[in-house]
Amino acid sequence: MNTEIANAVNAAGDKAQYDTRVKRLLAQKIILAHILVKTVDEFKGMKPEDVVKYIEGEPSISVVPVEPGLANMEKTDAAGQRIVGLNTENAEINEGLVRFDIIFYVRMPSVDDTKNGLSQIIVNIEAQKDEPTEYKILNRAIFYVSRLISSQKERDFVNTNYDDIKQVFSIWICMNMDDNSLSHIHLTKDEMLKPCNWKGNLDLLNIVLIGITNEIPEHDEKYEMHRLIGTLLSGELKEQEKLDIIEHEYNIPISQEFREDVRIMCNLSTGIEERATERATEKTSEKFILNMYKKGYTLDQIADVAETGVDEVEAIIKKKEPAMA
Repeated sequence: MNTEIANAVNAAGDKAQYDTRVKRLLAQKIILAHILVKTVDEFKGMKPEDVVKYIEGEPSISVVPVEPGLANMEKTDAAGQRIVGLNTENAEINEGLVRFDIIFYVRMPSVDDTKNGLSQIIVNIEAQKDEPTEYKILNRAIFYVSRLISSQKERDFVNTNYDDIKQVFSIWICMNMDDNSLSHIHLTKDEMLKPCNWKGNLDLLNIVLIGITNEIPEHDEKYEMHRLIGTLLSGELKEQEKLDIIEHEYNIPISQEFREDVRIMCNLSTGIEERATERATEKTSEKFILNMYKKGYTLDQIADVAETGVDEVEAIIKKKEPAMA
């Protein structure tokens, strides 16, 4: 394996590990609780530590497929009864499928919730290093939130019992944005003729887009969630700086597992950044050498100015010569 391929493989491996650590940290229940307090009306005004108990079970991380027909898993219990649940088994069989980053059920603060009669909601958290350029993020979010609804059939509701559909939230965290932002996108009803009170729940589908800048905002109520997420995922803050803010400002207990995830993520972030810098430097050096060659300088002259060996200069020129012809 040549050096270029090896570097690409290593970079891909580090990025995959980094992404995994990001999801593991975001999936900590106390972190999810801070997000719910700022994004879901039923939890607004509550203390995050009081919201933790409403998160049911352990969040599923990168195991539930987004693809139609694959989000559910069906089996039978000891009595032969059919059971349908989230497909979290044998993830390696469907390797390569797109999966929800984080998905979990949340019990409503009151089982007597009169707003929509539902005792649970389904929440999906997606983490993006920046706003994608290959597609519009809102389009993808609409697809995901639609899948969160449609995949409930035969799992959360059966046959035509559409009143059992659970409210869903697809929450997208986008780093490296120009501004700290928070947007809630949901269904509305426009009356085009005489108003009619159609029965049903307009609030079943919810998309929340959270924009996070590189600069950590001051700790105030308005940007409380942004500061927490920005601190957690920052590529600039050191490990101890992150832990100090999380522990002392947000009163979040730091477990050994949490500390280890932060440490590894910081190390991976540094490695990825260093490799990117090295690649940029290499490309600049190559461009400099090729420009000198085009202007007629000898290999010895180029090597002397570039402070490298003649063999390396010759290798760079030979690699690029077909494109220069």
